[in-house]
Amino acid sequence: MAQDGFTKRDWALFREKVPEWQEAYMEKLVKEYLELLSGEGAASDKFWELDKRIKADKRCKSVIMQMSRSEMLYNILDLIREGTITVDDLDDFSEQLRETVKFLVERW
Repeated sequence: MAQDGFTKRDWALFREKVPEWQEAYMEKLVKEYLELLSGEGAASDKFWELDKRIKADKRCKSVIMQMSRSEMLYNILDLIREGTITVDDLDDFSEQLRETVKFLVERW
């Protein structure tokens, strides 16, 4: 058990799952962009709205994140807050990590 209460296995599992979670999130974004571009309105309006969305989306943890063990809990909480994952997606993680995340999410 590490100092933070999370296991080496938690960290390894997190590193394994992040690319899958991010890919699924970006697939969702691409579908939203397609809807935007296919919708009604002027091409210039759609272009600038897409530009604004991409700039904002690039800052999401669900797209890019600092991968460090010390940031793992914060990254998980951000992924939940952004709707990329749910607490149920953490079933394979240690009970300590799941309980900590549940505790923090319930206090939002």
